[in-house]
Amino acid sequence: MITVVGELVVDLIPVSPSTPAGSQEAAAPGTRPAAPPPPQYTAFPGGNALNVAVAAARLGAPTHLMARVGAGPFGDLLRDHAARNGVATDAMVAAEEPVSLAVVALAGDGSGSYSFHTHGAADWQWTPDELARAWPAGTRIVHVGSISSWTPPGSAAIAAQVARVREEGTALVSFDPNVRPTLIADADAVRDRVAGLRRTADVVKVSAEDMAWLEPDADLDEAATRWAAEGPALVLVTDGGRPLRAARSGRPLLRRDVPPVQVVDTVGAGDSLAAGLFAGLVRTGVLDRTALLELPEPDLVALLDDAALVAALACTRPGADPPTRAEFEAARG
Repeated sequence: MITVVGELVVDLIPVSPSTPAGSQEAAAPGTRPAAPPPPQYTAFPGGNALNVAVAAARLGAPTHLMARVGAGPFGDLLRDHAARNGVATDAMVAAEEPVSLAVVALAGDGSGSYSFHTHGAADWQWTPDELARAWPAGTRIVHVGSISSWTPPGSAAIAAQVARVREEGTALVSFDPNVRPTLIADADAVRDRVAGLRRTADVVKVSAEDMAWLEPDADLDEAATRWAAEGPALVLVTDGGRPLRAARSGRPLLRRDVPPVQVVDTVGAGDSLAAGLFAGLVRTGVLDRTALLELPEPDLVALLDDAALVAALACTRPGADPPTRAEFEAARG
């Protein structure tokens, strides 16, 4: 069973382009200028934890979501989205604080940038007691990451929980920093929290963009290899449409091409890749650190290629909308 711990975010994604400033025709003298049409947005359930959980459940892996769910209609939207996609919701904690929002701007290549509205949101308020009470028994893979993993006060409780799991050896621990610089007031503190979590985790997935913020000017090959030597059994570095890097301590660095697709947007692509890997680990029974370290290279390559395909399929439609198991198997052939 997979347990995903983290934030829930409603992504407000544009459904029609806004009119660029200065592009309107000038009004005739003495007349009121015509107002441009306002931008229109669709609310998509999102957030690293929800995206990973939904993607894993759609691929057939038993999945629990641990999240603090804010009040109001957006909270209902998030909870219903999880349940409708087969995610167990018994570890979702009702909270009085508001739901986090992200207003998305899409570039011409489908890549997204985000304006977050998260002050005082429910996601960052975890306490040790809440985590202990909600923790699903039988968890074999636990994934943490993104904003909730490095935003106080809840980040300390999450770090302590996964440290206990790692020490007990009851589950593989996965971490994705998913850095959002616009939300970070103390960069050094966040870099320290990320360093602690990546050294605690068995699996680390990091984007090239995140790596550039965490370690400016770092060489991706060198950084992946070095990170793998500092604790994780597997380090994955994603780089958009460029090859995926995979590093294990004492092993040659692997590079795997990602499938070419017609990209609509990249929202949730990294989350889908992580879920694709977890579903593959569940399917093949690689559920402890030793098994992952000793996994033969051809078997690891097959898992990586499957995960990359899951991410590529998610990029072919708007929002965080990962494929089902049937869609994935049809694409894999």
